Amino acid sequence: MKPHDMGTLFEQCAGAATTVRLDRPFDIAPGRGDTFTIAQLADLVLDAAGWLSEAGVRPGDRVAVVKRNHWDYDLLACAAVRLGAVPALLSGHLPDDTLETLVKRLDPALVVTDRAVSTRRVLRIDEFAAARPPAPHRRHDDAPLIINHTSGTTGVPKLVVHTTRTIIDTLARPESVRWPVIGTRRDDVMGNASSYAHGRTFCWTASALCLAPREIVLLSDASSAARMFGAHPPTVLEALPAAYVRWRPLAAGPDNPFHAVRRFVSTYDAMHPPVIRTMLRASHHRRPLWMQGWGQTETGPLSFRFLTRRTANTTRDLGRPIPGMARLRVVDPQTLAPVPRGTAGLLFARTRARCAGYVGEQDRWDTKADGPWWNTGDLGILSRTGAVTLLDREVDTVAGISCLAVEDTLEDRLPGVAECVLLAASGGHPIPVVVTDTELDLTEWRLAVAGLPPMAEPVVLRWDDVPRTGTGKVRRLELLARLVGAADTNGSGRWT
Repeated sequence: MKPHDMGTLFEQCAGAATTVRLDRPFDIAPGRGDTFTIAQLADLVLDAAGWLSEAGVRPGDRVAVVKRNHWDYDLLACAAVRLGAVPALLSGHLPDDTLETLVKRLDPALVVTDRAVSTRRVLRIDEFAAARPPAPHRRHDDAPLIINHTSGTTGVPKLVVHTTRTIIDTLARPESVRWPVIGTRRDDVMGNASSYAHGRTFCWTASALCLAPREIVLLSDASSAARMFGAHPPTVLEALPAAYVRWRPLAAGPDNPFHAVRRFVSTYDAMHPPVIRTMLRASHHRRPLWMQGWGQTETGPLSFRFLTRRTANTTRDLGRPIPGMARLRVVDPQTLAPVPRGTAGLLFARTRARCAGYVGEQDRWDTKADGPWWNTGDLGILSRTGAVTLLDREVDTVAGISCLAVEDTLEDRLPGVAECVLLAASGGHPIPVVVTDTELDLTEWRLAVAGLPPMAEPVVLRWDDVPRTGTGKVRRLELLARLVGAADTNGSGRWT
């Protein structure tokens, strides 16, 4: 089956033999346990649609959802879609002032939340009460379907509007195909540890249900991996890059729960190769694959690359554009004129999955759109064969070096640290931040930076001391401001 109508997705897939396992009960249904059939989930979506309808939600309304991280974000989204409303999913990790800004831009008819939100109409998660829903409402394929926000690493996130045509027909439908070798099989156990307020999981939900694997194991918190994956080892696993980073000790330990994985998937952010290698070594499969995707909330995936134990090296080669779905070009950051292959510049993308706009900031969207092309705000290089190498975000650039490549090298040379982050401070050497739960050996540090571009003295922080988005990305500008008192970088930041 191919996904199309997200409002009735669970009803259409209710006959599947898939068992869904959660690391904790849903926030909207704490009494219904942590194990479901798809038919039971379909009933829960219907109950939620009835609840929203009783609260006055009507076709065309915006319904904001902000709560603790869990997959019931997507169940609530499908319930709202069934009513003809437009769900706007907001991460529970958003700071209060940011949340207030986004809710103001949305002007929703209703906010479903477990947080304190200053708006006219609020429906508390703990007041969930099943009710009979009306008949499904059909919408045009080009009408707004869902609103998700960007990660927000450089400030207040953008509210991205997608339609059925952009996010479901263009992205989810191809993903729901049982591709030979790399595709999901009926006997697979699909694991996922994500930030469920973001657009990637809405798309993943559509394809995962249609693929009907034997089991789906969902983590609301990456720390549940040992317990959940230990009891139900995944064969296909998708997780946030930050989750994989945190799992490295677990993967290398005696209770490794990743031994059955044959395909790893990472999105949201480019992965550092040492993490990929650790996870691939944890698999007991003969030839495990790592699928690394690069893209944005506004565009969906733009390129992908399959890595093996042999090819998981230190390059930032993110593969080639997805055939028939995306095209890339590189332009000069100053003139926006195209540059030759092999020359660094701003990456522009052309894709049928490009979002329909930004809520409350359409002028910002207009500055990033160039006809059918989209300014990603990323700096990179296209090779003669079309492979894309990611250098940095334009706002994070440092003349003459790639901060991401330096981070790769440092993590290769310092296997005992969790993460290295190079901050592009304006007017000075970049500042290396070393994330570790132990002391940094300065002798090892001196050896690690040998031959690398000049850097400031390292700042050592623990994981929880680093400001992060709901997807685990480092809020680089906020961290820079904390360390030096200002968020000034060498980049223009015009396309953040």
